[in-house]
This record gives sequence, structure tokens and C-alpha cells, in this order.
Amino acid sequence: MALYPAAPSSSAMLAAARSSDEVLAFLGNRRSCPAPALHEPGPSKDELAELLRIAARIPDHRRLAPWRFVVFTGAARERAGQLFAKRHHELHSDASADNLARERRRFSCAPVIVAVISSPELAHKTPVWEQELSAGALCYNLLLAANAAGWAGNWLSGWMAFDERIAAGFGLDKDERVAGFVHLGTANELIKERPRPTVDHLISYWR
Repeated sequence: MALYPAAPSSSAMLAAARSSDEVLAFLGNRRSCPAPALHEPGPSKDELAELLRIAARIPDHRRLAPWRFVVFTGAARERAGQLFAKRHHELHSDASADNLARERRRFSCAPVIVAVISSPELAHKTPVWEQELSAGALCYNLLLAANAAGWAGNWLSGWMAFDERIAAGFGLDKDERVAGFVHLGTANELIKERPRPTVDHLISYWR
């Protein structure tokens, strides 16, 4: 089990930056693991609580915490898969048995799936877009925290993340939506690197 750092007190004075070759090397080699390659074990309930605590240390304009979590473990993963298959069949009445079986298996690989829910305060002066970006940052920070703790993971969405009936089945309010499903577990093999973008042509300096 990883050694999770204690949370600093709310009055702590923290360094604005801290040089770390180890962190740079970690980020420079970070790789998501394909969901089908994720297996048991996954983080325990206590470990996941620590990971979520660390993951929540993200940019959050005016400290709104405009997000929450829905966790799927054990039999809940199978029940989610049944919901996906049922809804898929409603949308595609001609869906084959293989397609429905694929929908039922969506949450069957990783032992822990965390749905990060964007839950913005629409009436607040902080733009909803900023609040949604914070939810996206949380998805990625959860991946980083999990990887640093020794867990493999992947941030996925899929059609289910945008379906109103699925959202209602997961208990989302009408103004909430899924920012991502973060699949966490153990990878039993190395993952091949994939091509990365060359950013030079994407950089411009405004004058």
C-alpha cells in the first residue's frame, strides 16, 4: 500500500513550486492502460478515499467543488452493464447479441470505476465552463494520483456518459453530467507507448 501524505492544515504555508526530477520523469512516461487490460486487485475503499482526497487538489475557481463521485465496485459493475445493455437495446432495437454482451462487459474489467460527475452551480458568477474544466482536471489528477500509488488506470467516456436515461439511472440531477469514467486496477503486462503529438507547430506567441 502506498504511503499517502497527510493533508496540510488549512492555515499551512506551502511552497508555490518545488523542483522534482522524479515527478517530471513520472509525467514524461505516464501512460493510460487500456480498460480490457485492467484486472484485480484495485484500490480498497480506504485507498480510494485517499486517492480522491489527493485528486481533489486541483484548480477550482472560488472553491465551489463543482463535482462529485459515483463509485462502482463488485456487483454494481454488473448492474451498470445491464443498464447499458438495456438502454442500448432501446436505442438500437436491431442490436445483435454480441453488441449487447459488449455493453454488459463495459465495467467488467477494472475492479474499481469512478464516475466523476460535473455538478456546476449554474447561478454562480463563476462561468459554468470553468466549473466543467475543474471536473476534467479532477479526472486527470485522479489518474495521476492512482498511477503514483501504483495503480493502472484509464479515463473513458463512451455513449453512456451522454445519455440522459443512463444519467438518471446513476442518480444525476438534470444539470449534472459525467465528466468521465476513471477505471482503476492492476495491469499484468507492459503497455506499448503510442504516438504523441509534436507540439512545436501548436505554439504561438501573441504580440
